[in-house]
Amino acid sequence: MKQTSLRLTVSALLIAAGIIIPMFMPIKIMVEPVSFTLASHVVIFIAMFISPGMAVAVALGTTVGFFLGGFPIVIVFRAASHVVFAFLGALYLQKYNQTVNSPVRLRVFSFVVAVIHSICELSVVTFFYFSGSMSGSYYQQGFVMSILLVLGIGTIVHSMVDFEIANIVRLALQKQGALQKLGVRH
Repeated sequence: MKQTSLRLTVSALLIAAGIIIPMFMPIKIMVEPVSFTLASHVVIFIAMFISPGMAVAVALGTTVGFFLGGFPIVIVFRAASHVVFAFLGALYLQKYNQTVNSPVRLRVFSFVVAVIHSICELSVVTFFYFSGSMSGSYYQQGFVMSILLVLGIGTIVHSMVDFEIANIVRLALQKQGALQKLGVRH
C-alpha cells in the first residue's frame, strides 16, 4: 500500500513537471518549421526507468498538459505518440533491468528508443502534413526537408539528449535509494 501511494505521488509529480517544462523552459531550439524544447521528455524517461504503467501515465498526463496549454493539435498528437516509446522502453527495461548498468547497452537502448520516438512523431506529422493542416513553413521547405530530415533526425538527437539528462537524474535517485523505495530493481 505504501509503495502504491509513493508511485502514485511520483507519477503525479512527474506529470506536473511534464506540463510545466514545455510552458516555461527557456531553452528552445527552433529549426523552422519545428521547435524542440530541451528536457521536455525527461520526465517520461524517468518514469520509464520505474515502470511501464508509470511511463504510460506520465506520457498521457503530459499530453493532456499540451492540450490544456493550448498548443497546436499536431503537437498534442505528437505528445500522445510518446505513449508508444515510453511503454515499449519501460517494458524492455523491466525485462532487461541490467541494461542500465552497461554504458554501451544503455546508449544503444537510448538510440533505439529515439528511433521509435522519431517514427511515432513522423507518423503523426506526416498525417497532418498530407491532410493539408500544417503551417505554411512546413510546405515551403518540402516534406523531405521539414519532416524527414529536420523532424526525424532532430527528434532522434533531442530524444537522446533528454535521455541522458534523465539518466543523470536516475543515477542520483539510485544513489539516494529513492528508486529502491519505488520497487525498481537495477
